[in-house]
Amino acid sequence: MPADPNPRHDPYAPFRLPDYRRLVAMAFLTAIVQQAQSVAIGWDIYERTGSALALGWAGLAQFAPIAAFFLPAGQIADRHDRRRVIAASLGLWSVSALLLAAASHLDAHVGWIYAAIVGTGASLVVNRAARDAMVPKIVPAAYLQNAVAWNMSIFQVALVTGPALAGVVIAVTHSATAVYVTNLVCLVAGAWMALSIEHRFVGDTQRPGTLRELFAGVEHVWRTKAALGMMSIDLFAVLLGSVTALLPIYAKDILHVGPGGLGWLAAAPALGAVVMGITQGVRRSWPHAGRAFMWGVAVYGVATIVFGLSRSFWLSLAMLVVLGAADNASAVIRQTVLQLRTPDVLRGRVSAVNRVFISSSNELGAFESGLLASLTSPTFAVVLGGIATLVIVGGGVKLFPEIGRMRSLDRE
Repeated sequence: MPADPNPRHDPYAPFRLPDYRRLVAMAFLTAIVQQAQSVAIGWDIYERTGSALALGWAGLAQFAPIAAFFLPAGQIADRHDRRRVIAASLGLWSVSALLLAAASHLDAHVGWIYAAIVGTGASLVVNRAARDAMVPKIVPAAYLQNAVAWNMSIFQVALVTGPALAGVVIAVTHSATAVYVTNLVCLVAGAWMALSIEHRFVGDTQRPGTLRELFAGVEHVWRTKAALGMMSIDLFAVLLGSVTALLPIYAKDILHVGPGGLGWLAAAPALGAVVMGITQGVRRSWPHAGRAFMWGVAVYGVATIVFGLSRSFWLSLAMLVVLGAADNASAVIRQTVLQLRTPDVLRGRVSAVNRVFISSSNELGAFESGLLASLTSPTFAVVLGGIATLVIVGGGVKLFPEIGRMRSLDRE
């Protein structure tokens, strides 16, 4: 019987590091804000317009600044103190939250909501590039997968809490204003937590940046085929299989469960992700990481199809839980591969590239599903997206054989 290759494996080692605890606390607050804001905006826009396409435009509004600024955002994270970069991004996000609160309270034109969403998108791409790049400097490589899994688990706990609380607050107050005001307070607290992190990364701010340095993250991802394949498969799977933007329609017009039900539907994927995240947090690396990634994306597609066809609130809720668990399994593998195969001097830029891939799938996916639902029906849009996800998995196996052969997360 072979010897245990890692007899001292400690799945809770990341929590013994003060900087990691501070970073996770900040991430927890901002995750609550992001998800509560998403639910509030979705309900706010649909109540004002009654339009599926209007919900789709919200996703596009958030994606536009991410696509425009991801390259400079990554370079900023690699050239400056990442703590201060995070704090500054949360300051910008606070301005957007204040604008949302004012627009909601004054019942202003829906265009003001879209303007605030653009500001949120700009702050998110800067925030996540710096935040993702900090983790490998805080946590030793031997525990990085555990740290990524725990980070996502805690993030997903916030994703359960944020939408559920937002749904309850909107149901009680019949307005999204209170959600936006609470978010503003949380963002200010998050900025303070970011600045309290003792770890510092100070890049080379004296040497002038070049165009090649700006695109260095893109070049690194292109050369790292396993990471490129995982990011591409995840991009197109979530882009075509996203159901998030249509949840207000399902809650109000298909499942007839109102804003309270919307909160639980929005929180259900995070609940599944929490269970899967804890499982991955306490276990060692997947013995066949590439296959596990592919199976995760495939299960995501199947759960999406069943959700689209369901007319039962409980079945729909269950499928969203499964969908979230599958997504988390593949996301932890993808994120760990990306972090372990990237040198620290490039982590900000590579994290920004990763973030634009994720945002492309989430925000453009929201626009795609909203547009398709407005031209056909919500059910058709969701089911077609699930089928497309399964097709993408099959194509990904052929286009990126490196993933199928992958065992170790840190080597090609």
